[in-house]
Amino acid sequence: MKEYMLLEIEKKIASFIEQVDSSFVQELFAKIQHGKMLRSKLMLAICPKHPDIITLCAIIEMIQIASLLHDDVIDEAHIRRGSPSINAVFGNKNAIMLGDIFYAQAFLKLTSFDRNIAQNVAECVVRLSRGEIHDVVMGNSFQESKERYFSMIEDKTASLIASSAKSAAILANLDSEKYYTYGLNLGIAFQIIDDLLDVFGDEKKLGKPAMSDYAEGKTTLPYLLLYQSLSQADKQKLKSYFRISSMEAKEWISEKMQEKEIFEKTQDMARFFANKALESIEGENNLKLEEIIKNMIYREF
Repeated sequence: MKEYMLLEIEKKIASFIEQVDSSFVQELFAKIQHGKMLRSKLMLAICPKHPDIITLCAIIEMIQIASLLHDDVIDEAHIRRGSPSINAVFGNKNAIMLGDIFYAQAFLKLTSFDRNIAQNVAECVVRLSRGEIHDVVMGNSFQESKERYFSMIEDKTASLIASSAKSAAILANLDSEKYYTYGLNLGIAFQIIDDLLDVFGDEKKLGKPAMSDYAEGKTTLPYLLLYQSLSQADKQKLKSYFRISSMEAKEWISEKMQEKEIFEKTQDMARFFANKALESIEGENNLKLEEIIKNMIYREF
């Protein structure tokens, strides 16, 4: 049933883009690779039967797509989910404008929803945009602060997941703050696992080179934890490899990551936030939400 509903969400997105009435926009849209739709799966687990849930999921997915389109331009990424990105094929200007169309159409459809839902999602997009800006600024130099890292990923990644959960809970007449807390902690854990995969994941599954985050100027949690564990001389060496993509850098960093058990330490942090997410919905008896956490945390690397 869930797979059928995910297909319905994709059809709804397609119909919203068709309403833009542009053959070129349709051509661009046809090249977009749909992801795993984590946010929709989360919302369907919270509110599976409401007649408006498919539309709300489509709105959230369109916001997510828009943010990724802009992300790829900012990061100068040419691959998205193993295929050429929109900016690589059609150029940065078209990718940015397509992202704007997704945002605009999502907000247009959002106006038909309850004010609390609309405001919740709108506030989230402000946070998401703030997180994007901070991510860019932080990419100018190596970042030593875990507090700045967590603040940024809470905005850039976790806020949309949290708002998705809260919006679905409002539709289902549940305690929306419980589900917001669940989504926020799930989102933080999700980003930590994503950062972990960049360092330790299989390149074929990733669809991009390993350790590309650091080469692109992102000081993610594994690098922060590694930095804290190094001698002063090695700290300087790690910094010297910032925004450098070379075999020498990868080999040295990989060796130090293994030596300092950074995989285990980072995974422990992800599990900490995953457990906080589960604690927030204790007593809600939602096995699907528990399954989402377990599938994310205990995945293969």
